[in-house]
Amino acid sequence: MTNTEIRPVRPEPARTRTTRQTRKSSESMAPTARTRGARLLAILFLAPTVVGIVVFTVVPIVGSVVLSLFQWDVIEDPRWAGGTNYREILTDSTVLVSFRNTLVFMVLAVALQLLIALVLAITVNGRMPKWLRSVFRSAFFFPLVLSAASISVVMKYLFNQDFGPVNWLLGTVGIPSVPWLTSENGAMAAVVVAYVWQQFGFSFLLFVGGLNNIPREVHEAASLDGASGVRKHLSITLPLLSPTLLVASVVGIINALQVFEQPYVLTAGGPGNSTRTVVMVIYETAFEQLRFGEASAVGVLLFALIMAVTALQFRLSRRYVHYQ
Repeated sequence: MTNTEIRPVRPEPARTRTTRQTRKSSESMAPTARTRGARLLAILFLAPTVVGIVVFTVVPIVGSVVLSLFQWDVIEDPRWAGGTNYREILTDSTVLVSFRNTLVFMVLAVALQLLIALVLAITVNGRMPKWLRSVFRSAFFFPLVLSAASISVVMKYLFNQDFGPVNWLLGTVGIPSVPWLTSENGAMAAVVVAYVWQQFGFSFLLFVGGLNNIPREVHEAASLDGASGVRKHLSITLPLLSPTLLVASVVGIINALQVFEQPYVLTAGGPGNSTRTVVMVIYETAFEQLRFGEASAVGVLLFALIMAVTALQFRLSRRYVHYQ
């Protein structure tokens, strides 16, 4: 057995101990300083967006809700009305018809917009030269950068019953002239076409991006199993593209519920009230009749409708949207 020599441990000098503690404290404080700097930088970058949202979105919404409880014609002082404005607009046939027209327009326009955009995106995403694919992408997106008013003016000429090119083309195949802008069904169809022609480019780009994220190996494996083109799109493309479809449908419905320029320029809400939308009623009530309280009440109801439809979409997405 060997004896183990026990040596006493010398105490560490106070200066060395103080230096080590100072170094540890400075190292622990360095990440905190960096974190604070990163947070301050993030706040500076987000501040313009947050201020813009508060000033141009939150404040107008709150102001509209408050103004909907008053009667105000700009000339006289606001008078408290409580729920009177809401009772009046809920019994106004023009307002009710405008909500019905807006819902019908939303269904037709969004369905047609998504269908056209999806078919064109699948076609463009197929086998074709890259330069030709870029040309199609730019051409389909171009109407979106134009103003809705200018497009509506052109469409008003195209759908003119007497000298419009659309009726001229129909006449070449023996179809009689159609009163597009002076009949109820024709006017709604013309408004839908004008709206879809401008808006489908946004959904088209979304679908192109979504299709590029789908692995090609999945389609190749389906082809080896003998699946046809239609079967592959129904069983593979649509389920994997469902998140993009959700985004496109939400944005499309929100925009369609706020349609204004196309029916205002093309038909001025006519014939009768067949194409009068909710936003047109808000504009006419506020700026033509100077009933800002009732106009704000209509706007609040439209906002509630948009929120309800959007919430329903996200609720249904839990069952129909599949994430990879």
